[in-house]
Amino acid sequence: MQYKWPTNLQIAQIRVARPTHQIKEITKFYCDGLGLKKIGSFTGHEGYDGVMIGLPNADYHLEFTQHEDGSPCPSPTKDNLLVFYMPNLEEIEVMQNRLVDMGYNIVSPENPYWEKSGITIEDPDGWRIVLMNTAGI
Repeated sequence: MQYKWPTNLQIAQIRVARPTHQIKEITKFYCDGLGLKKIGSFTGHEGYDGVMIGLPNADYHLEFTQHEDGSPCPSPTKDNLLVFYMPNLEEIEVMQNRLVDMGYNIVSPENPYWEKSGITIEDPDGWRIVLMNTAGI
């Protein structure tokens, strides 16, 4: 029997968190490059600094943390993806050009599906994002 989410169970927000050893570069990539919003940050919390980044007015966001002694991060696979489904191709091109101007190049995805209507770019830690045009789906 498949479990069904209780209709009265409320979730305040969803956060996807991962470590980094270059929090400034990550913040620049996601905020300046992608245009996401820095919605919070902290420093010196039991040896950790962190930044929360998300879409404006959304109850889900990304958190990146960095420990004062370093935050070694395992290399992600080429198919660990954060996919942004975007209906406007021109907005994707503007974002792509901005990221390329910042030094982030388009990479070939491991799964060829993402090439059909999207572009794949690695963040400073090697994690990949896909800007996927929903008009092509």
